[in-house]
Amino acid sequence: MCGIVGYVGTKKAKPILINGLYKLEYRGYDSAGVAVLNGNTIDCVKSKGRVADLDKMDGIEKLEGTIGIAHTRWATHGKPSIVNAHPHMDNSKHIAVVHNGIIENFLELREFLGEKGYKFLSETDTEVIPNLIDYYYSQEKEHTPSSLLEAVRKACDMLKGSYAIEVLCDEFKNMFIVSKKNSPLIIGKGRNENFVGSDIPAILSYTQDFYLINDGEYAVITKEKVDFYDKDLNSITKETKNFLMNALSIEKNGYEDFMLKEIFEQPKAISETVTAHLPVGQKCVLNELDFTKSYLQGINKIYLVACGTAMHAGLASKYTIESLSRIPVEVEAASEFRYRDPIINDRTLCVFITQSGETADTIAAAKLARERGAKTIAVSNVLESSITRETDYVLYTHAGPEIAVASTKAYTSQVALFAVFAIYLAEVLEINLDKVEILKNELRSIPEKIEQVLSYADEIKKISKKFYKEHDVYFIGRGIDYATSMEASLKLKEISYIHSDAYPAGELKHGAIALIEDGKLVVSVITNPELAPKTISNIEETITRGAKTFVVTTLPNLSSKFDYVIQVPEVSILTSGLLSVIPLQLFAYYISKEKGLDVDKPRNLAKSVTVE
Repeated sequence: MCGIVGYVGTKKAKPILINGLYKLEYRGYDSAGVAVLNGNTIDCVKSKGRVADLDKMDGIEKLEGTIGIAHTRWATHGKPSIVNAHPHMDNSKHIAVVHNGIIENFLELREFLGEKGYKFLSETDTEVIPNLIDYYYSQEKEHTPSSLLEAVRKACDMLKGSYAIEVLCDEFKNMFIVSKKNSPLIIGKGRNENFVGSDIPAILSYTQDFYLINDGEYAVITKEKVDFYDKDLNSITKETKNFLMNALSIEKNGYEDFMLKEIFEQPKAISETVTAHLPVGQKCVLNELDFTKSYLQGINKIYLVACGTAMHAGLASKYTIESLSRIPVEVEAASEFRYRDPIINDRTLCVFITQSGETADTIAAAKLARERGAKTIAVSNVLESSITRETDYVLYTHAGPEIAVASTKAYTSQVALFAVFAIYLAEVLEINLDKVEILKNELRSIPEKIEQVLSYADEIKKISKKFYKEHDVYFIGRGIDYATSMEASLKLKEISYIHSDAYPAGELKHGAIALIEDGKLVVSVITNPELAPKTISNIEETITRGAKTFVVTTLPNLSSKFDYVIQVPEVSILTSGLLSVIPLQLFAYYISKEKGLDVDKPRNLAKSVTVE
């Protein structure tokens, strides 16, 4: 969940490293630091807080070297502080390391190193890494690049957990070493310079040619070349991959915040995700999959496994997949999935949803499912991300880079892609083809209808001004509307820090209604005409207890019943969630802005959760 950057070349490293950290701040922003080799000395500058705080620190302008490593932190071990910030150095101050991940056995390693005379300054797990490397490096007969690489390998062999590391040593003026296990890392190839980042946005301004490094591999990086090695330090060859991503896509482009930009990018994101799969007058095109009718008829269930917003996308999509394919669907939290000994076999299809493709719990669940013989699919927004190498098939959303920590366009793109997936299943099974045609036509028209919903932004902003001082907000809905309510509740709590909960509307009277009192806000989603009377009845139960009401609906003529109503275009139940969630994303956004909070970087959160 931290971000790391590295550079070696002919230019000053510091500006490139700082720029990369700014691009990676969505991965963590508790503290930051940079280490640059100046002459024969590694100079390290660190700060508590944001990258902007680091950029103002004394000594930062004196970093003149052309090789360095940098880090922005999401705290795991040890509170945010300068001492706990990365980079960390060994006791002799010859080796600097930045690290993304968690070292699960760091206490054992501290004890081991303590017996060897090493001292520790921080509370972090990371500090054992440079000292382990120093311990093994000091035992080498000669100090060469190869002996440093061997020391790094020996240190990594001792580590349990996850890591992506960069290692800088003051004995080598044009070289640093990287390795990874269960944490993201990419290497960018330039001309007489090379780059490292946790994610493409960190270095996209400098190159579009990247090397992908697998778990357990090592890379020795100089300005002239990158040499790769396997876990036993046998030399291996890698080809670069070109990612034609527009650097402007990771800028705000006139919007006040990335989140607002990404909310307004949803028509394009959904269009890019679904259009190619739905040619007019033809069957669904999903060439990434090769399922046969007999295989699908033999499936006993489909698991949708994910965390957070991605899990809500699975919950919203469960109804669509079951309705069209008639295959039972279970939605599971990835963090729980593999610890409950799930029933998985060769008749199970497991789909793993992760925007970043780096979510640690989801990747671990995918590995388990594959080991047990299930067919596996990854749904990701990031090309060549870690999860894509752990599954049999990959389906990509095409939402474009999502920088704001609170997901918006990635969520709706996932829901739209699952609608395409449901269509594909039904067509292979040759069932519910009438429903399929309706859904195809609606998906093609959804981007235009979202544009219409976005035009209500000013009205939603006015509603938000009424409620930004709330302490508790309750969301309710039935069926797909309940899934939308859960996602809306999550958005509100993520970026406004207002306590919010989501309930199935029919469950209110089984406990939650005890929380409703005079002035409490109840937000409701109503898009299913068949269930609308029941949901309206539930809302009225809250009104009699003094609740204020805000309703998002596809139904006409509700404005007289409730305090505030946003009516979105009428669509079928299976696509309604793509529209009804938009006003609630804007609702959360404007409440956060009204409170004066950092919308893009909410406290205690990070974009990519690469630790369990």
